[in-house]
Amino acid sequence: MGNISLGLNLEFSRANSGSLRWALDQAAEIGYAYVEPMAHWGRELLSAAGYFHSISLLEDPLEIRSEVEQRGLRVSSLSCNAPLAKPDVAVDYLRQGIRFAQELGAPMIMVDDGPMPAWTSDAQNETLMTYTLTEALRVAERRGMRIGVETHGDYTATPERIRRLQQLVPSDAMTINLDTGNAYLSENDPAAWLEELLPQTVHIHAKDIAPADAAHYRGRVRGMLGTACGSGVLDWDRMLRTLAAGPNDVVVSVECASVADARASFEHLNGLLAAHATEAS
Repeated sequence: MGNISLGLNLEFSRANSGSLRWALDQAAEIGYAYVEPMAHWGRELLSAAGYFHSISLLEDPLEIRSEVEQRGLRVSSLSCNAPLAKPDVAVDYLRQGIRFAQELGAPMIMVDDGPMPAWTSDAQNETLMTYTLTEALRVAERRGMRIGVETHGDYTATPERIRRLQQLVPSDAMTINLDTGNAYLSENDPAAWLEELLPQTVHIHAKDIAPADAAHYRGRVRGMLGTACGSGVLDWDRMLRTLAAGPNDVVVSVECASVADARASFEHLNGLLAAHATEAS
């Protein structure tokens, strides 16, 4: 039986132009146990000025870790999304992100397939992604770290395409992070897909899709920021029961668009977990 912890992806802070520390304060005040920050290369003006939550990989990860832990939080994953078929961009960024994440106290980094070059074929994209993932996984494996590939783009849009991607670079260090909202938008059943991925699931993005957005965007886009969990179209009771019956401890990292949605998501998911615990006793 797996333990489920609730985390918060810090994307929610964009609506308030919030800094990293502001976002950490909100997550702790709501009651989340984990946070999922985002990393960038070099210097970024809005982050440096306190108007954006992203972390520069030039900063001291131990200082950031201290900021997180002072608030009673832990880091579930470091978002290092990079285009996997563009190794000139992705390889060094992911290598550095893995080393940074380890010192940050995170057990994994998050990636997705990202936009592909305009001129490549499917076969060429697979070769390029194989190179990028192999180089990144070599760094992760030496450190006991994981790489979570998020369901986000064309090459992660269906269970069949995910299986194909996994076959490119077989490694116990590569896991799949099911983004429930993205999976739904790509015309899958997220609850059924989660059941298939359960043996290797240690982290998911808990994203709900509002009914109006579901009607308008499903089948048209691969990803978007979601609404509060419990206010959309997804079956959270089923998915939490699936995770609880699984073999791994899992962080359910809420990805939403505002502080209000982050709070409502926590209340809904925490309420379901409390009800399940009462049933079990």
